[in-house]
Amino acid sequence: MPQSPINPIRPTNDEARKLARSLIAAATFGALAVNDGISGFPAVTRIATGTAPSGEILTLVSGLAAHTTALLADPRAGLLLGEPKEKGDPLTHSRLALRVMAHQIARDDPRFAALRTHWLESHPKSKLYIDLPDFIFFVLTPQSGALNGGFGRAWQLTASDLMPVAS
Repeated sequence: MPQSPINPIRPTNDEARKLARSLIAAATFGALAVNDGISGFPAVTRIATGTAPSGEILTLVSGLAAHTTALLADPRAGLLLGEPKEKGDPLTHSRLALRVMAHQIARDDPRFAALRTHWLESHPKSKLYIDLPDFIFFVLTPQSGALNGGFGRAWQLTASDLMPVAS
């Protein structure tokens, strides 16, 4: 009798939630995958990331970038966070693949000024371009995620698993 394949996905627990939230909080950049409406192919780019005071995931992007145009046309995207350490096999280090919805925070949005101030605290070099008129924020709201915590440690996470913990 054939054996059923072993399910590598562990039941979601507080360890997984804590690890996912720590990857979100620590990330300063990530790989963003968008739906390219022109070619029909997925498009991937590296973006700066951070969190709002509320813990929401933020990115600051230029309106001239192809990924910005794609997000404005279709707010569904993928976001990969987590970088390998200096030593060891990169595939053994924690990473979080998120399905996100992108919500634009335009320059005339009342939240923009506070987000600008907060963003500059953690991304001081963005002072060079943050005030250019085409730059906007997006809040990237997780819908679900796949967390790989290293070899043999994988979880599927829901939107509520990924919500920031109120402090």
